[in-house]
Amino acid sequence: MQYRHDKNGQPLSLLGFGCMRFTRKGGQIDLDKAEREILAAVNAGVNYLDTAYVYSGSEAAVGEIVERNHLRDKVLIATKLPQYLIGSLAAVNRYFNEELSRLRTDYVDVYLMHHLTDIAMWEKLKAIGILDWIAEKKRTGAIRRIGFSYHGNTDNFLKILNDYDWDICQIQYNYLDDVSQAGRDGLKAAAARGVPVVIMEPLRGGKLCDMLPDEALRLMRESGRDWTPAEWAFRWLCNQPEVTVVLSGMNSVAMVEENCHTASVALPGALTAEDERTLEAVKRAIRANEKVGCTGCRYCMPCPKGVDIPGAFRCYNAMYIETKYQGRFQYAQTVGLTREPAFPSQCVGCGQCEKHCPQNLPIREKLKEADRALRPLPFKIGINIARAFMFRSARTSRHQE
Repeated sequence: MQYRHDKNGQPLSLLGFGCMRFTRKGGQIDLDKAEREILAAVNAGVNYLDTAYVYSGSEAAVGEIVERNHLRDKVLIATKLPQYLIGSLAAVNRYFNEELSRLRTDYVDVYLMHHLTDIAMWEKLKAIGILDWIAEKKRTGAIRRIGFSYHGNTDNFLKILNDYDWDICQIQYNYLDDVSQAGRDGLKAAAARGVPVVIMEPLRGGKLCDMLPDEALRLMRESGRDWTPAEWAFRWLCNQPEVTVVLSGMNSVAMVEENCHTASVALPGALTAEDERTLEAVKRAIRANEKVGCTGCRYCMPCPKGVDIPGAFRCYNAMYIETKYQGRFQYAQTVGLTREPAFPSQCVGCGQCEKHCPQNLPIREKLKEADRALRPLPFKIGINIARAFMFRSARTSRHQE
């Protein structure tokens, strides 16, 4: 197992165990199976376990497995504050104490502000006193490292990253999402600040191994590399020294063994130029069904009316290379939940974006298409309800301060 390091030189296993997708049996987590998988990972050198308050049954399962097998001094436990449910410091304490109880521990190694998509969410937490709370928990040792997990655009990621002296951060990043969400720019910015980066969704929930088109699989087979689709994705991440930990939700001992092997042999800089060309061809094959040929270069930005043009196109394309629901869900998550609205319907047709687009895309026309596809009435209502709840909470917190 390779190890990369946190700010204090603590070794973190390059492969981390993502505990969101434990196998379920009869509606409950199959604890015996999860235990075998975690033990196999720990015995192979994995020392990073990632869970969260809202992963149903996960914290309790991790706590029981760690306690029963006397692993507490062998693993780092990362869990998350459900900031989207928080309206007061009393609620922060309530959730944190419940998490300690579930995990059967008196401290967490990594505590993340869960699912930030906008600087406004972090500002809301600061308004209720989270900075003093963090300082006290770190002083007493109840929290060893503080960080955040992120699902928004690059600009808001950088604002949050630069607003506090974070110990760690967690982003969605894979060879298909290299210019979306925090993206490569966010990864490099965090590394430049010395902030370790934990990667989630390295396989896009399994889609980069289970849902690849035949052409992509052919390209991998004919590359001369005897690598599985999952290994291609992990090797692309391991190749980047800015990546600290790659999380994987592993549902079999065989999967644990394959990923641990990859994390042991995939050294930074080991991908050849030919390997990189193969993955670029794979990306083109995956994107063959895209509706808009947007590369995410962001030359069209900023939009004078605040439209997140590349964000809209990325999610519109995801509807056709993944599923319609996934594209719409990603849109609601990454574009819909920013404090300042960024919807395509805000476009006034000025055409400024089209003057700067290297692909010469008919952006104004495609934004109208994207908006119709991404926000059918049920999703539009859902986004509006979520926005009202989250940003009303932010306003209430600032008023209380």
